[in-house]
Amino acid sequence: MKTINIHQAKAHLSRLVEEAAQGSSFIIAKAGRPMVKVVPLRASEKPAPKRLDFLKGAFSIPEDFDTLGGEAIERLFRGGQ
Repeated sequence: MKTINIHQAKAHLSRLVEEAAQGSSFIIAKAGRPMVKVVPLRASEKPAPKRLDFLKGAFSIPEDFDTLGGEAIERLFRGGQ
């Protein structure tokens, strides 16, 4: 794996990124000391999809949820208090 000085990396960043995307990883060094490793992203490194059931079991919905407050709502629609 090649090591590139940070100043060279700045000057040739687009070319280096293209090379890394094609699979040619490299290390960026500052004053000869390795600082970071640049590697291509792979399809398997995609973030995990958000789960819809992340709160499953945290609370419960009553059986009569769809009718809760139905009488009060009906009275309000009919002009009652």
